Amino acid sequence: MKPGALSRRALIKGAAALAALRALRPLRLTAGIGDARPAGPRRKPLHVAVVGAGAFGGWTALYLLRKGARVTLIDAWGPGNSRASSGGETRVIRATYGPDRPYVQMVVRALALWRENEVRWKRPLFRKTGVLWMAGPDDRYEKASLPLMRAAGLTIDAWSAAEAGTRFPQVNFEGVSWVIHERDAGYLLARRSCQEVLQGFLSEGGDYRQREARPGAIQDGLLREILLSDGSRLVADRHVFACGPWLGALFPDLLGERITPTRQEVFFFGTPPGDPRFLEERLPVWIDNGARIFYGIPGSDGRGFKVADDTRGPTVDPTTQERMPTKAGLRAARGYMEFRFPGMQGAPLLETRVCQYENSPDTRFIIDRHPRAGNLFIVGGGSGHGFKHGPAIGERVADLVLGAASPDPFFSLARLTLMNGGS
Repeated sequence: MKPGALSRRALIKGAAALAALRALRPLRLTAGIGDARPAGPRRKPLHVAVVGAGAFGGWTALYLLRKGARVTLIDAWGPGNSRASSGGETRVIRATYGPDRPYVQMVVRALALWRENEVRWKRPLFRKTGVLWMAGPDDRYEKASLPLMRAAGLTIDAWSAAEAGTRFPQVNFEGVSWVIHERDAGYLLARRSCQEVLQGFLSEGGDYRQREARPGAIQDGLLREILLSDGSRLVADRHVFACGPWLGALFPDLLGERITPTRQEVFFFGTPPGDPRFLEERLPVWIDNGARIFYGIPGSDGRGFKVADDTRGPTVDPTTQERMPTKAGLRAARGYMEFRFPGMQGAPLLETRVCQYENSPDTRFIIDRHPRAGNLFIVGGGSGHGFKHGPAIGERVADLVLGAASPDPFFSLARLTLMNGGS
């Protein structure tokens, strides 16, 4: 059995964990909003601790709170910080997901929740620019996407490369087979969103602590406590660890080989003076699904024209890595940009960012109960495409933690055991 794979002994312990979970007091979900209330006589609200205030953890904490739990949210450096996978200025939101129907459905739900919370908080978080998805010579992924997106009610255009070039003459569509235009898509304000989620969480009665956190002992099928960096211990009824690239280090036996943080470089180039062709008013977000996937966001809030290479970089430690871009990364980004957007030839580099993905082996998310602790839930594996789903994941995880839903096999830990040949 490979290191990190689950053994039969672990699965037996998992059965004990499930029995322990059943012993936890049951919940009754009320109609309407779905607030969670203890069954029977009036009792204290269920206390849930959530570790990680990024796109997964922050939204999970917020929806647990809205469903009636008492919630403590913990983060080492704060929401949207520069070490987090949810940091940075912007993230793409799109629904082109090949044959993976669950993601398409989650994007539709997430879009609705992004808009709903924008209205609630009176803060703009989503910008509807549309997204151009450029298919390469192998277009099976794109062909599988179209019927799922249309069935989900999204407004989609399918254009030839020539048609796309007529609409967007500032783009060189050489080597592109055809183009999907997602009218309902665009980009999200990443760091700002994480901070707004925290503010919303606090305003609705949540408790936030800025501490490093690690799991305590698992005994009799339950996680007994969380250990904090100030020497204190947090005891809760249930626990969610949604701390992105740190999950593997916190749970080495379970996730050590299943969460891989990789270094990713992002570049922002200056658009020509007085030229609006490369700003969001004239150009959608774009993703080029060619031999090497690049994506970008047109000039937003004066920060420049964003270009990023989706190729997985080297494995890194998200805590200690120094975030200086490489000459090779800059050369690749500039070369691609000047080919695909000829009007950006010679554009000056304005800003750079080095972040990370936290990858699962198959790039699917991990949303599941720990196999040896019935009151511990793992949420991660964003794999570079998770941010957009944040509110939909938060809603889903809240229902899972409160007993209103069961784990979805699509996001299970068990699938990774099978992939790694575990016995």
